[in-house]
Amino acid sequence: MNRSPFRTGAGLALAAAATSLVLAGCGGADKDERGAARDRTLTVLAAASLTEAFDDLETVFEQQHDGVDVRLTYDSSAVLAEQVIQGAPADVLATADETTMRKVVEADAADGDPVLFASNTLVIATPPDNPGKVRGVQDLGRATFAVCVPQSPCGDAAQRLLALDGNTAKPTTEEQNVKGVLTKVTLGEVDAGLVYRSDAQAAGDDVETVEAENASEVVNVDPIVVLVDSQGADLGRDWVDLVTSKQGQKVLAQHGFGPAA
Repeated sequence: MNRSPFRTGAGLALAAAATSLVLAGCGGADKDERGAARDRTLTVLAAASLTEAFDDLETVFEQQHDGVDVRLTYDSSAVLAEQVIQGAPADVLATADETTMRKVVEADAADGDPVLFASNTLVIATPPDNPGKVRGVQDLGRATFAVCVPQSPCGDAAQRLLALDGNTAKPTTEEQNVKGVLTKVTLGEVDAGLVYRSDAQAAGDDVETVEAENASEVVNVDPIVVLVDSQGADLGRDWVDLVTSKQGQKVLAQHGFGPAA
């Protein structure tokens, strides 16, 4: 039987718990490690859809790791993955789908198996009061609308969603990442945009959210991995542990993400 290169966060959380029991009896060593950790940097590359959730987790992580500075870079998963493959310095990569992460694994840029930690679905975001009267995917055929570029996870999901609905409508504009789509919507430059639920939630009153038919059939699952060229793999693993922990999962849920499995 073929084994998936991706693991779910639940198994990782159990391993982390076992490790914490071992470390609990090593108070002196732990103290020395905390001292050595001062003025260290953890560089995390993450899909744009993770912005708000990872910003919150950055605060938690830095509180737990005295002297560590977390540096977060957000963009399209496709852009970040290509940067990693080309050798960009970073410790951790989190993408918005498994397909994009698989390219990083195949390029031998991942240190171990990626861990699945969250899921996301598409919704339709419109400007307040929905001036284009977009009530569902079928209305996009008569509306101006924005999507992500097709090589990005959110753009690929949008294409699949439109295909499921039999909708042949062409988007008015294609943006590099989901935040770009939201910007087009909030500025009123389009009637609607296909975005992740988490991003529509983050936009608050700047958008109205319309449920997209068949969205439950187009679910993207987010993987995370420490990178093989990381200069701080220990901190990278700690970040992955936080993201997959109960605390991390609670933060992700608060920002509109679903579970990985």
